[in-house]
Amino acid sequence: MRVKLILPALTEAVSPYFRPIKYSLFPPLGLASLAAYLKPDDEITLTDEHVEKLDLNDQPDLVGIEAYVTSATRAYAIADHYRSRGVHVAIGGLHASSLPEEAALHADTVFVGPGEDTWPKFLDDFRAGRPATLYRSTIRTLDGVPPVRRDLIRRWLYLVPNSIVVSRGCPHNCDFCYQESFFAGGRKFYTQAVDRALAEIDRLPGRHLFFLDDHLFGNRRFAEDLFEGMRGMKRLWQAAGTVAAVLQPDLLDKAVSAGLRSLFVGFETLDASSLEGQGKRHNQPQEYTLAIRRLHESGVMINASFVFGFDQDDPSVFDRTVHWAVENGLETATFHILTPYPGTALYRRMEADGRILHRNWDQYDTRHAVFRPARMSVEQLEEGYWRAYREFYRWGSIFRSAWTKPSLPERLRHLAYAGGWKKCEPVWDVMIRLKQIACLRPLLDRVLSGRRQTCVDAVAAARTGDIERA
Repeated sequence: MRVKLILPALTEAVSPYFRPIKYSLFPPLGLASLAAYLKPDDEITLTDEHVEKLDLNDQPDLVGIEAYVTSATRAYAIADHYRSRGVHVAIGGLHASSLPEEAALHADTVFVGPGEDTWPKFLDDFRAGRPATLYRSTIRTLDGVPPVRRDLIRRWLYLVPNSIVVSRGCPHNCDFCYQESFFAGGRKFYTQAVDRALAEIDRLPGRHLFFLDDHLFGNRRFAEDLFEGMRGMKRLWQAAGTVAAVLQPDLLDKAVSAGLRSLFVGFETLDASSLEGQGKRHNQPQEYTLAIRRLHESGVMINASFVFGFDQDDPSVFDRTVHWAVENGLETATFHILTPYPGTALYRRMEADGRILHRNWDQYDTRHAVFRPARMSVEQLEEGYWRAYREFYRWGSIFRSAWTKPSLPERLRHLAYAGGWKKCEPVWDVMIRLKQIACLRPLLDRVLSGRRQTCVDAVAAARTGDIERA
């Protein structure tokens, strides 16, 4: 059987802060995981449209498409094309789970929720000539899941091919979270067996890892056992966690001992009432500074997430947030406009209040205001969002933030990480277009490890064979 798995490209926008490197970071692990359920003699093609051109002139027996909200338009176009050629098309992912009726207009089969239980059942049905039109996940377990088909991933096209997922979902219930509808109907958070996760880590070449889990620290016992097993592996890794997890006794220390060097933290807002209104009660703004201090004292850099557009936000929120982030020495930050994703409690609430402006999914990208804000105009919200990015990543702000660190090596590391990420766009773009992004992995490794190293030295190291080891 000829099977083609496709990750459609997300909608692009002309912006100095929205560039190709965002889509050249991680390979499509979800699709590579689905490929593991296919038979050895099946002919499998896995295409990530962000890094390679999609061939639409082939004739597979089955096409599987993973759709996010901002890739929905493209996903539907690809699906319509293959269906017109008589190919059976299956669509899953976050957007299809949120709006299965919409997805069904463009697909023969729609998947709602994770695919560990539904995808193998569908494959059996498809081979038997009786595939259903809808499969809804209800059984949530990672026991018996086959290893990810990493042989299908073109490692040289990604900066971080060693991305990994060892858990599913998140134990929290934030109203604006896109995962709500995806994990409805079953457990919202579950993990691999620790031994299985360690075995997968051990199989990955190189030193650097990136855990793509929504909340790696969501199960303390699992996290502690994982970190204990990783001690001695000499890995450097990045992940996502919460303020509450950072402040748990000893947990951060164990993570750092296992190689944690950078953590994505969803601060979201400095206003406690905004967090309460969105159900993010595990965030307490009065604890933010302590969490930042703990991370920095442990040698862990921070990628902070902030959201603008809560009902309590007025036009002053942008400058206040940026000033706070710079004064607290945050290395990098990602800013977002509050986006009511379909299927979330936030979307249902705003739709009932008549505040949704349109359903052009291309603009549900956290860079456009798709709802009517409470205390500012749409134009003020979008302009403030872009101003926040400009102000946070000005060289003056980067230097001021770096100089909150107590030592020169820490300051240089901050400058390398923040400046290299946002100020070297032409370099990233050229390397991506030349398909040489892998040459920059040694530089990332050295910045995370805290060692001083120039770009020239790093590229030279890559040329001598360190690319896969880095």
